[in-house]
Amino acid sequence: MNPFKNEDIIAAISTPLGEGAISIIRISGKGSLELVGRVFKPRRKSLAFEEIPTHKMTLGYIVDKEGQSLDEVLICPMKAPYTYTKEDIVEIYCHGGVMAVQRVFDLILSMGARVAEPGEFTKRAFLNGRIDLAQAEAVLDIIRSRSQMGVDIALKQLSGRLSGVVESLREELKGILVEVEAEIDFPDDVEASEKDERAEKIRGMIAKIEAIIGSADVGRIYREGLAAVLVGKPNTGKSTLLNRLLGEQRAIVTDIPGTTRDIIEESINIKGIPLRLLDTAGVRMNAGTVERLGIEKTKEAVERADIVIALFDRTSPLQEDDRMVMEIIKGKRSIVLLNKVDVPDKKLDKKDIKDFVGDVPVIEISACSGWGLEELKNAVVEIVGVQRVTGEAVMITNARHKAALERTRKSLKNALRAFEIGVPLDCIAVDLWEAWDCLGEITGATVNDEIIDQIFENFCIGK
Repeated sequence: MNPFKNEDIIAAISTPLGEGAISIIRISGKGSLELVGRVFKPRRKSLAFEEIPTHKMTLGYIVDKEGQSLDEVLICPMKAPYTYTKEDIVEIYCHGGVMAVQRVFDLILSMGARVAEPGEFTKRAFLNGRIDLAQAEAVLDIIRSRSQMGVDIALKQLSGRLSGVVESLREELKGILVEVEAEIDFPDDVEASEKDERAEKIRGMIAKIEAIIGSADVGRIYREGLAAVLVGKPNTGKSTLLNRLLGEQRAIVTDIPGTTRDIIEESINIKGIPLRLLDTAGVRMNAGTVERLGIEKTKEAVERADIVIALFDRTSPLQEDDRMVMEIIKGKRSIVLLNKVDVPDKKLDKKDIKDFVGDVPVIEISACSGWGLEELKNAVVEIVGVQRVTGEAVMITNARHKAALERTRKSLKNALRAFEIGVPLDCIAVDLWEAWDCLGEITGATVNDEIIDQIFENFCIGK
């Protein structure tokens, strides 16, 4: 970020444009209180703008340079340093809609503010020391999370849980570095037992880091969700199952084969796990030109899927189309459903299908009535291997954090190995300093400006 930009007054419309109860304009920077004071007229005429208490709402009007009222608003002036950015902030609560808020926003810009860059409010909070980089990224995780558990994990990170663990590891590493540097200067003053203790401390740090790294895959699931693909021959009940899981008629259901020719995607939440559920074209050998295109899309979706839910019709014996489905899902993390359990005419059971699909969950269901859906949901949780995070557990959801921790682990293992084989201490110190820097990347203590800019570019404007 250009260091001079931090002196600017920035402004953004922080709510989506469109009809609604209110629209919020956020303004931050030195001089923002004075700027708004020039265009805000309190409804209570005896009240001067300077007398408005910090962090308190006041009703009034935004007026243009000719004294024309643009909107009746509430404003909330917030004086530094007790604000989101640690700068003076003013929030203007306009009537919802497009025109009213845009007129007010244009006036604010004409008075000397500039449009905020994506994530610039949170970036200023980081640059001004109110939060560290891991906490700043947690703000984006909260916004983007697709599950309540994802929000809970992000809130723990925003509260400083991950940052606290990282700083604790850095402090522990700093103590080891002090000892190593002292031994380099005064080698005769260090006993063998102290060297052994040092190696044991590094082993302990590696174990802690590996435990955090191990949480990354689960954290990603709660943050981003999983792609689950419904696959089967025509009329096995894929669209009916989609509608049942969604609780609404999203997909067209008929007795005519090949109704679904393109992929239908919807988001659902199964026991806290966010799923992107994809209903695909029915797979069959003798498909027409359009259906074949849909089947190719089905195959592509299965290749990209985290979970495949394959449906088979238990009222019909296995056919070539079913075997084609089995071939498509081979080697994928799958759940097999025998649908139409509510129909008496049973011609396919679990044993028949197990001989072909191997060691995967096989569940009898009725997509029409909902029978067996609870068992399906439990199977999703089990196959994903997700456990709910409780207590003081630290979980990472961010690929950048995982990569930094993996580099930290590598450097510590190199240092530990060097201790064990008697490598000179100044070489060991290099590995330890690399681990120190890698840990600092998580909180932003050692990260460069380019990485910081890339992180905040992912934020929305106004946050």
